[in-house]
Amino acid sequence: MKKENAVFIVIALIVGVLGGYLIFSISGQKEPPPPAGGIPVGSGTAADYRQRIATAEKIVAASPANRQAWIQLGNDYFDTGQPQKAINAYGKALELDPNDPNVLTDQGVMYQQIKRFDLAVANFEKAQKIDPGHLQSQYNLGMVYAHDLHQTEKAIQALNRYLQLDPASPKAQQVKALIEQLKTQPKGFK
Repeated sequence: MKKENAVFIVIALIVGVLGGYLIFSISGQKEPPPPAGGIPVGSGTAADYRQRIATAEKIVAASPANRQAWIQLGNDYFDTGQPQKAINAYGKALELDPNDPNVLTDQGVMYQQIKRFDLAVANFEKAQKIDPGHLQSQYNLGMVYAHDLHQTEKAIQALNRYLQLDPASPKAQQVKALIEQLKTQPKGFK
C-alpha cells in the first residue's frame, strides 16, 4: 500500500468518526426549553398541547391580565376538543378586550359545539358589528343558521353577505354551492 493511500484512508476514517459523532450528538439533543414567559409552539401532538396548556395556565395564574396567554390557552383548548374550557379562556380574554372579532368568533364556534346556538349567533353578530368585513364570523353565522338552526332564509342571507365581502375566492365558490343546496333543501343541512 502506498503511503498516500494510507494517509487518505486515515483521514477518511477520522472524518467519518467525527461526522458520525456530530450527527449522533446533534440528533440526541433535546429541544431547547421554551422562551421564558412564552408559550411553546409545537407541532400539535398531544404532548405539545399538554405542555402548552400547562405553560399557559401557569402564565395566566401569575398574570391574569395577560390577554395573549388567555387567547393561546383558549386556542389550545379549542384544538384539543375542550369547548367549555376554551369558552372560559376566551371569556377572560374578552373581559380584557371585548372588541376582538377573532376571539368572539372562536368562542362562538365553541358555543356551537356545546349546542348553545343562541350564544354562537350572538358572538358572530357581535364580531360582524365590530368588523363588518370579518369573513370567518359571517361564514360561521351562515353555517349555524343552515346546519344547526335549520333557518334557511337567514342562512342564505348570511351567506349572501359573505359573498358580498368575498365574491371571488375559492371559499366563495363553496359558499355559492351551499346557497344553491339550501335553495333545494328548505329545511337546511342535517
